[in-house]
Amino acid sequence: MVKVSVIISYYKALDNLKLILKALNNQSAKEFEAIISEDDNNPETSLFLQKNKGLYNFPIKHTCQQQDIGFRKNQMLNKSIKVAEGKTIVFIDGDCIPHKHFVKAYIDQTIPNVMLKGRRVMLDEVTTNKIKNTNSLRYLALFNILTSKSGKKKEAIYLKNKSLIFTLKDKGLLGCNWGIQKQHLLAINGFDEDYIRAAVGEDTDIEWRLKKNGIGSKSMKNKAIVYHLYHKKGYSAEGVEKNRELLREKQEANNFVCLNGLDTLSKS
Repeated sequence: MVKVSVIISYYKALDNLKLILKALNNQSAKEFEAIISEDDNNPETSLFLQKNKGLYNFPIKHTCQQQDIGFRKNQMLNKSIKVAEGKTIVFIDGDCIPHKHFVKAYIDQTIPNVMLKGRRVMLDEVTTNKIKNTNSLRYLALFNILTSKSGKKKEAIYLKNKSLIFTLKDKGLLGCNWGIQKQHLLAINGFDEDYIRAAVGEDTDIEWRLKKNGIGSKSMKNKAIVYHLYHKKGYSAEGVEKNRELLREKQEANNFVCLNGLDTLSKS
């Protein structure tokens, strides 16, 4: 039975994807599927999945673009939501490796009318290279993380029942690690496909729209852990500002059910 659909936003970095699938193969909970949401149409990805699907103990689906026309992450997320069988949908990025209890945490913590917000460990370049060069997850052991130069090390401490640090502050949603019941995404028409630049669009936008529709939030800090592989920043300050301007326009119009999402409401 599929309880959770893990949607992996993916673009070109096949080596990263292999590590993510390896980590998903080691999950303590098995009632999930993985959906590779590829903002591209790379034959190398399709060939790898055809040859290796039998290696994994969970079902894998693959959605992709007809062609690469630039950043269309939100469009691909909507395509992946449509084929998701899980009652709960969890989103991670293609540069984030999940902890072995990642899926279990989302199964255990999911409740109606609440979005679940996870955080991430920011791996340093040395640790990232060790993982990639050896194709091994052993460098994600807690001792290795704590003795490395990685950032956000406290996020690496897994606690089954509570967070390491109690806080009343509602931290913002990170698109690389969060989950919600599928019905709540359908209610706001999914992700807004007007965002065609990296940053802000797939997390800040959907968070405010969910809140406007009465959805609360719950921290998954120290429960649902992902390890972010080091890489150089992939977006520009100009793109971020343009997305923020677009966000302000949408908030002023109060379009919390987006017009260009799972169902395109703005075009006839």
